[in-house]
Amino acid sequence: MTHTDPLTETLANARVLLFDFDGPVCDLFAGLPAPEVARELTALLAARDEAAGAKAARTDDPIEVLLIAHEADTELGQGIERALTAAEVRAAALSGQPTPGAAEALRTARAAGRGVAVVSDSSTECVRAFLELHGLQEHVTHIVGRPSEQLHLMRPNPFPLLTAAEQMHVDVTGCTLIGDSPTDVRAAHAAGATAIGYADEPHKTDLFNEAQADVVIEHMQDIADALAAE
Repeated sequence: MTHTDPLTETLANARVLLFDFDGPVCDLFAGLPAPEVARELTALLAARDEAAGAKAARTDDPIEVLLIAHEADTELGQGIERALTAAEVRAAALSGQPTPGAAEALRTARAAGRGVAVVSDSSTECVRAFLELHGLQEHVTHIVGRPSEQLHLMRPNPFPLLTAAEQMHVDVTGCTLIGDSPTDVRAAHAAGATAIGYADEPHKTDLFNEAQADVVIEHMQDIADALAAE
């Protein structure tokens, strides 16, 4: 009996590869740091709601600021989300090259006959802008970005994965999510999909093992190499 390594086996069973965006595909805030974006959003928020602004000042995560804004007031949250989306699009233009191996993984997945989608807590607009900037849009058939005004549906909620599978007319159990956090693993397993943990930092390997990722990789090129060897 031939021994198959876990990555090869997981990819062989996947009709569709779902790529998380920030991490596996790019370092979104490499040129426009996330704490800087969080401060911009917090200033906008504080001008409208002092208490919410004070709460937001305690985080340097733009998504946390957005959640605080939505919690305070729906209309205010909508305004902060528009500002965040605009900042993400700016960040995409400044973020530099794709994650090493990511472009190859996207191209090889499509060449191997897999469906390819990006599933992200970032806005659809910024994902599209980045892919177009780097000539990768032809390799990605669907983008499922942040569920606007329904932030409770972000991962670890399985909703984004289920949405991608539905749009691509496949059963979600035939999908594999490649993500860089244990949250991605939880979302994938909640949906019934498999999960490949991209451990771009050494400590993440243990976190992915605790979260019971189906496979853990350290380089995105590993995806391309395994697909090319099929």
